Amino acid sequence: MNNKISFPHMGDYYIPIRYIIMKITRCKVITPTYNNANEIKIGSQYSPSEVCMPFKYNLGNYIDALNHGANILIQAGGGCRYGFFAELQAEILERLGYDFRFVNLIKINHVSLIRLYKFAKEVNPKLNIFSYLYYLLQGILMIIYMDKLANYKRINSAKVCNYSKLDLINKKIQMAYQKNKLSIYKIVKYYHKYHKECLALKFNNNNPLKILLIGELYTLMDYEANNNLEDKLFKEGISIYRYTDLTYLLIKKRFIQNKILVQSKKYIKYALGADGTESVYYALKHAQNGIDGIIHVKSYGCVPELNAIPMLNEISEDYRVPILYLSYDGENKNANIDTKLEAFLDILKAKRDKCK
Repeated sequence: MNNKISFPHMGDYYIPIRYIIMKITRCKVITPTYNNANEIKIGSQYSPSEVCMPFKYNLGNYIDALNHGANILIQAGGGCRYGFFAELQAEILERLGYDFRFVNLIKINHVSLIRLYKFAKEVNPKLNIFSYLYYLLQGILMIIYMDKLANYKRINSAKVCNYSKLDLINKKIQMAYQKNKLSIYKIVKYYHKYHKECLALKFNNNNPLKILLIGELYTLMDYEANNNLEDKLFKEGISIYRYTDLTYLLIKKRFIQNKILVQSKKYIKYALGADGTESVYYALKHAQNGIDGIIHVKSYGCVPELNAIPMLNEISEDYRVPILYLSYDGENKNANIDTKLEAFLDILKAKRDKCK
């Protein structure tokens, strides 16, 4: 039997994830369709009603991949109760009659690189530890550089004369990283090439509204999950600050946990789980530095982010910073979310005008 591997979607990160899996396993990799209304519909149909939206999207991804021939599924999510969902997802798919192997890379609620190596070695006996680490490094560099350009776009989209050019540059690096023959040199070279293109863009003299995006990681990082929230803010000429990305989760987070608790001790005494602690910390940090507004996003029922809300309310009151809470369940796509966002932006604009 030919191995055909698949994994869940999350924004544009399928590009480095697919590359790593393809290189270390030498197997065909089936990428699920981009998250869409059909994925969440299928996932919701077979999921328990009380589970979070990322679970439902991932289940829809798995079903889509299995229907396209995948026979090995990989799960690598963790950090909250989602880290314990792999067994339930596998059981649901088995009951639906699918024949597959489910590879759970989560250990103690975090991704285990040792488990990944053992799995890759099993399906690709020619793999050695040096090749494994090399391809991991390539994938991590892709993630870092994609995140760097994406963050540049968020902060500067309202300051450049032509926002669409920034968007195009981000698409260019994504296309470049989808090439099969890559080296570390090429990965670095592509980043510097497109970063120079960003710096060469013409800037205006605008002083745009600044909004901080915080909340649950999946809803922040997947466009479909948050109903293309960032694009809507870009079109309104908003500068966006967002710290939760894969670079932060894989590399930076572990080095600043103690700092976050110390600097946020007025509002939090202990870690809230997942990214709830970070939501409070970055809200406080930017409220102290004059952010115009904060948008907190989460999937419906996300416990760590629910725990963060009382502290976020305190910060909002203490520093007089408006905050908007958006909760997504995969169904509330259009009118109600857009109406809330439009009203929130009107408040921020009126507040800015009053201060002139």
